[in-house]
Amino acid sequence: MAQYKINLDEETLHGLFFQGEGVARLLEQVLNQVLQAQVTEQLQADPYERTEERQGYRNGSYPRKITTRVGTITLHIPRLRDGRFSTEMFLRYQRSEQALVLALMEMVVNGVSTRKVTQITEELCGTEFSKSTVSDLCKRLDPIVQAWNNRNLHDQKYPFLLVDAFYLKVREQGRVRSRCVMIATGINEEGYREILGLMMGDSESQSSWTEFFSWLKSRRLHGVDLVVSDHHKGLVNAVKTQFQGCTWQRCQTHFMRNLKDATPKVLQSELYARVRAILDASDEKTARVLLDQVLEDFEKKAPRAVQLLEEAYYDVTAVLTLPMRYRKRLRTTNGVERLNEEIRRRERVIRIFPNRDSVIRLVGAVLMEMDEKWSTGHRYFDMTEYWEWHEQQEKSSKTTEKVHQLA
Repeated sequence: MAQYKINLDEETLHGLFFQGEGVARLLEQVLNQVLQAQVTEQLQADPYERTEERQGYRNGSYPRKITTRVGTITLHIPRLRDGRFSTEMFLRYQRSEQALVLALMEMVVNGVSTRKVTQITEELCGTEFSKSTVSDLCKRLDPIVQAWNNRNLHDQKYPFLLVDAFYLKVREQGRVRSRCVMIATGINEEGYREILGLMMGDSESQSSWTEFFSWLKSRRLHGVDLVVSDHHKGLVNAVKTQFQGCTWQRCQTHFMRNLKDATPKVLQSELYARVRAILDASDEKTARVLLDQVLEDFEKKAPRAVQLLEEAYYDVTAVLTLPMRYRKRLRTTNGVERLNEEIRRRERVIRIFPNRDSVIRLVGAVLMEMDEKWSTGHRYFDMTEYWEWHEQQEKSSKTTEKVHQLA
């Protein structure tokens, strides 16, 4: 990784501590020095330096204004005499910045904003924006997000798939409507987490989830072995039809909330602890013994809770068939819920999206950056034990099938 030596003048340092624009001036000075360092690296020569390794010559610079959360800064982009200076320094940073700015700007431009949103826009962006500026930013950001959201998934198998949805408010045909955003997170065969895509729907109906899963499969999603989600009826039915043969794991966090609602208040703590022991059991046999004891002890005291537990048992304990190391992270959708919170943090500022495109733009840009961190960071799972277990399961299944054929 390249290291740069940055020099700051006394005026900038004074502004940083005693003037409101100090941070913007600091950022501007630092980034301009980084640009000069990068052009030196590209040319392999300092200004006016004569070396055999020189790859070209400088030809001045041109100004480019960049809008950030600390204000508008002016960068001096180097020009080259025989070529073009290239840098990717700002690309990742600006995706989510542009998405948030665009959503706010569109509200102002389309006349649907409040005074508060206008103030936030000016404070956040440090300037006013015209329709042409919005259009230009959209043209640059939208294709990037769309390309990522529609990328081909054929290079990897995704044995673990976690899906969830949340609702946003979107202005459509002059009315504010609640719309569903569906998100799929996968863990690939090498153990890295990926955000596979997002889609908007009118609701969490079976048809919406079916369309979402069909879209993922059209992008060559394959190798799915376990699907984790909450117990929404439309979602569960879509999983059964679109991923036949896969195991479905009902989110234990959502289930425990449902169980609590069905339990008399005086028994909630006791029953919660007993059911938690079932879900944390070391194997299926132990879990079944603990279940039978709970059903016997609470059948008359908490009949609704017992019925719920009995009906949901196999779905909430599906991960018990997996090796131990994979169970904790795959028994809930908590990871996806935390991802949703990252989106909510931006959504709370906007409140009402001006259209569906702005939703895909903002949410897609946030997810895209998170996906880059996940896929280039630490592995979520060491998949060695899983693939060994999976191979044994396939051999056992083939042996059983042969026995049935001979019989």
